[in-house]
Amino acid sequence: TWHVSTAPFSIGSVGETYSITAVAGGQLILECPEDAVPPPHIEWHWEGSPLREDARRQVLAEGRFLQIRAVGAADGGEYSCRATNALGDTSLRIQVEVHG
Repeated sequence: TWHVSTAPFSIGSVGETYSITAVAGGQLILECPEDAVPPPHIEWHWEGSPLREDARRQVLAEGRFLQIRAVGAADGGEYSCRATNALGDTSLRIQVEVHG
């Protein structure tokens, strides 16, 4: 049996900020891609502070996805996910604009 360890996701644009436009009243799912071994611990932040889950904002699949229901103007801003494992950590920023 082979055991291969890899650091958290290596996306060509790590360090850059993705921009996503959401429609007010709709649903938004953000993904923190991870294929690291061992699986990383994933944390989501909004506007620089730890994201608080509530009835509309839920973290799914052990952190890989952030689901926001009934998106409103107040949901806009910068989201980030940070993936950490024994080999390192990395983060991804996503700028969300809400229209409608």
